[in-house]
Amino acid sequence: MTSTKNALASVTVVIPVYNERDNIAELLERTLRACRALGRPWELILVDDGSRDGSSDLLATAAREHAGEIKVLLLNRNYGQHNAILCGFGAAQGDILITLDADLQNPPEEIGALVAKIDEGFDVVGSVRQDRQDALFRKVFSGLINMMVRKSTGVKLRDYGCMLRAYRRRVVDAMLSCRERHTFIPVLANLFAKRVTEIPVGHAERARGTSKYSFVTLINLQFDLLTCMTTAPLRMLSIVGAAVSALSIGFGALLLVLRFAYGAEWAGNGVFTLFAVAFFFIGAQFVALGLMGEYIGRIHADVRERPRYIVDRIVGETLGERNESTVGRPHASHERHS
Repeated sequence: MTSTKNALASVTVVIPVYNERDNIAELLERTLRACRALGRPWELILVDDGSRDGSSDLLATAAREHAGEIKVLLLNRNYGQHNAILCGFGAAQGDILITLDADLQNPPEEIGALVAKIDEGFDVVGSVRQDRQDALFRKVFSGLINMMVRKSTGVKLRDYGCMLRAYRRRVVDAMLSCRERHTFIPVLANLFAKRVTEIPVGHAERARGTSKYSFVTLINLQFDLLTCMTTAPLRMLSIVGAAVSALSIGFGALLLVLRFAYGAEWAGNGVFTLFAVAFFFIGAQFVALGLMGEYIGRIHADVRERPRYIVDRIVGETLGERNESTVGRPHASHERHS
């Protein structure tokens, strides 16, 4: 461990890894260099989220080679990015926690800037990707998600999709105390943060490997966002239902008037009109049932209280143990198995 000043808050960098074998060497080199430049106690926790390309072996080797700096948590299967990050949070000992993707599209060199912003007194520091190198559909989808989150939460951040973020320990402890199984960490953190800000960061095109966020995955993320942070869609359905009912009454009155004015033959004796109205209501019902099913499915998952993840193996040790009397520090044994 690099010699540091005791007065400075310690830092934990948490990186979820899933099938990133080709990026690991550069990721570790750049991240370790950035951490060593902090001038304070730090640790690097990498969570292998069930990789099948040999990433776990490379990470375990790195933990042995960098004893005291790197800890690796190997999950027994893929649980998803946000659950992997929560797993890393559960093992972290730092006062400031940084999250970073393993694909190197967000530069590890920005870690110092995030820590400096937390030192100014902020609870959460997000980042805004400058000159994004993603495909057009990713940019459009990200814009829609950001707009939806801003409307639902009232927190006017510009880029919720960037996982290069910093959190103060008390915010992370509060997140770990939440028991829901479907969550979106940047949104959840804002519920417990008093001061939130963003800083601009660089963004690079993916040099190696493929993105783990397909179109279907992004759609699933959209549903997770909707159902984990607000009941607005259900409320909106009630409003839409009332509006449709009012329009239906007006439409029925219009049909009655036109029938007397032009006769029944002008619209196929009303058959096609009835079909149109029926199909409209059938479609609205399916939309309503689908949204209700999303909420009920997530309630069912929470009620079962299955573990968010299972740790298959831990390789390496980093910072010394924190004070066990820390208020709000979760140690749920049923959530962490090794």
